[in-house]
Amino acid sequence: MPSEYVREQPDFFAVGPASEPAAIGMGAGIWCSPGLSNAYLITSADGRIVVNTGMWFEAKVHKRNFDAVSDSPTRAIVLTQSHPDHVGGVDAFRADGTRVIAQANNPAGQADDHRIHGFRIRRSLPFFAGVMGQPGYARGDDVEIPPTPTLVEPDVMFDDTYEFEVGGRRVQLLSVPGGETTDSLVVWLPDDRVALVGNMFSALFGHFPNLITMRGDRLRSATAFVASVQRVIDLEPDVLLLGHHGPVRGHDLIRAECERIRDAVQSVHDATVDAMNRGDDVWTAMRSVEPPDDLALGEAYGRVDWSIRAIWESYGGWFHQRSTLELYPVPPEHGWSDVVALAGGPEAVVARAAELVDTDPLAAIRLCEMALHVDARHRGALETYRTAHEDLSNAQDRANYWLTKWLDGEIRGTRARLER
Repeated sequence: MPSEYVREQPDFFAVGPASEPAAIGMGAGIWCSPGLSNAYLITSADGRIVVNTGMWFEAKVHKRNFDAVSDSPTRAIVLTQSHPDHVGGVDAFRADGTRVIAQANNPAGQADDHRIHGFRIRRSLPFFAGVMGQPGYARGDDVEIPPTPTLVEPDVMFDDTYEFEVGGRRVQLLSVPGGETTDSLVVWLPDDRVALVGNMFSALFGHFPNLITMRGDRLRSATAFVASVQRVIDLEPDVLLLGHHGPVRGHDLIRAECERIRDAVQSVHDATVDAMNRGDDVWTAMRSVEPPDDLALGEAYGRVDWSIRAIWESYGGWFHQRSTLELYPVPPEHGWSDVVALAGGPEAVVARAAELVDTDPLAAIRLCEMALHVDARHRGALETYRTAHEDLSNAQDRANYWLTKWLDGEIRGTRARLER
């Protein structure tokens, strides 16, 4: 049976700090301010510990929420990873005497984000346009790239483990490089048996992790993820506080769910490697490899087939030895104009796409792409392209966040092109 955390995909951004009147008590003197990623306040007799700080534009709300709980000084800021929704609000909390603590790979992770800032903004818009203030965005629209944010310099960095104490409150930090970034860490409060795991499990606990995100990130290692989950299991926590949603409570439940996640990812990794060694191509593996029924996880954020490709290419690279064209600087559209001409022109290609749209929407999309490559304003191709995406959207019933956002964007963009 799937995990009880396998649930319908939530709207990640329906609730955020702007709509929260106050921080939410988690127990044990810990408070949560929800946002693009949750920020947490850990109170003590001698000051505050803040875990993650949100995006720069929401940090003032996190601070307002936490100040309402405690106005004592912020002694430490812990960053569970280097993504902007964790490090963006550091300046709102940092003061004289505040230590910013991170895993040693944190600066390198931030440097990655800065290095490809424009690329990352463009690649994020199909999925986060509303959050980024461009709800009407469609692929191909002009994009104004915001300034690159300032790099955050940690005061303390560590490799594997780091321990400190504030006001009698013991805190242990553990590196979990299988998380979303190689600088991911877990905040462990041993006296309370509480683990703050950030986005180590991706955005939805109990679901298959995203070993690669559609917006563009470095590939995550499946084996490193498995080892990181095991490190959480070994803590034997009673409470998990997550980067999104949560919390998860109960020692036995947490162990069972973490073991299921660990074993599911390990089984998919091993089956993918077996497929590679017996000569299957990546697409055959994507269609055929699945975890056993008793290890079924949700796929509202990551998907098994996408992770299979990530595992495959982390070992084998981008060259699949299917075509000489893979080795030359030509796009997939190279030669499409000739194919369309041989078929009798865009009208003939679109007519065939319309015949296929109900039975094979993916083939219909490919044919429409060929026709639109020759005539970008072809109304029949646009209409069939839209219909095929609507069929795919209805078939997956908004089950996966990334796929939902992509299909919605393609439908919205095609409608706008038709109106023009």
